[in-house]
Amino acid sequence: MIECGEAFFERLSQSLKVVARTHLELAEKYFAEGRELVDKDPVQASEKLYKAAEECVKALAIHYNLEDVLKSVESRGRWTVKELEKTVLFVAKKLGEWVLSSWDHAWALHVWGFHEAKFDFEDVKARLQHIEKLVVETKNVIGCGKSSNGQC
Repeated sequence: MIECGEAFFERLSQSLKVVARTHLELAEKYFAEGRELVDKDPVQASEKLYKAAEECVKALAIHYNLEDVLKSVESRGRWTVKELEKTVLFVAKKLGEWVLSSWDHAWALHVWGFHEAKFDFEDVKARLQHIEKLVVETKNVIGCGKSSNGQC
């Protein structure tokens, strides 16, 4: 019986890793698209870069197995700002205040760059490095970064 239980939890752990990596892959996709759009369409670039940060936060919630957050997402059937914020605060305590700063830059892109369409390409470009750091460091934390030759 114990072996079956261990096998179940190992499969569950592997499944969660796949889900976290899927969010990370989306983050990388959105980041690349956002970077390409900065000079052409700052509104769409803002939203793509925000989505990259959002996917990183989701991947980190899964990686750190934030049960309260994940249960809330499951019961609601979607992520809300509440779950994203709770994850950011938890991860910032683990990795440093830069996580909160990167998220705040992403939120500014979402609100002022996308919804309000007030940011021009310089405003978006000024925040690009903060989103990039979040993507790169998320890769490192999840195990898809430098030490694993970028492979997930």
